[in-house]
Amino acid sequence: MRNTHKIAGIAVGAVALAGLGTFGAVSATASPSSSQAAPAAAQAKGNVGGKDVTTSTHLSVDAATKAAEATLDAAEKDGQKVSVAVVDRNGNTIVTLRGDGAGPQSYESAEKKGYTAVSWNAPTSELVKRLDKAPTLKDIPGTLFLAGGAPVQAKGAPIAGIGVAGAPSGDLDEKFAQAGVAALDR
Repeated sequence: MRNTHKIAGIAVGAVALAGLGTFGAVSATASPSSSQAAPAAAQAKGNVGGKDVTTSTHLSVDAATKAAEATLDAAEKDGQKVSVAVVDRNGNTIVTLRGDGAGPQSYESAEKKGYTAVSWNAPTSELVKRLDKAPTLKDIPGTLFLAGGAPVQAKGAPIAGIGVAGAPSGDLDEKFAQAGVAALDR
């Protein structure tokens, strides 16, 4: 299917080039007509259940926002300019807030710290200590092994991560991330 679309894309490009010398509109599509798509869609449907289906717990957008705002509030009380990111269990960003005056690098660093914390279900300050025994951990794409990330758990399982970056030390970043986690317990 993927190669067909690439070939169709090349054909569309060729039609467009050929059309440069003509007047009027030239149109092409790589999509099947609705009459062709209907039988394939009907065949693709299935009713899956039982042992083939799992459920998972996710942090809501409202909860992620509450945690991010509590994190920024804690940093502001300490006079720090930080960014905070809350990511879901899969590492996808739910909410990112860049505090007033936070450095440009802090946004991406906060996301990576949140991703790292949820991936290992541990504060990133603890994960930094593991680098002595496994230095290649830091080479895993998307991770950042610096203090400032905290996991969010439900029934002991990680459901989100909060990452903070921008304070003068990772310990402060992590203190603020923990304030975000604590806001979820209220």
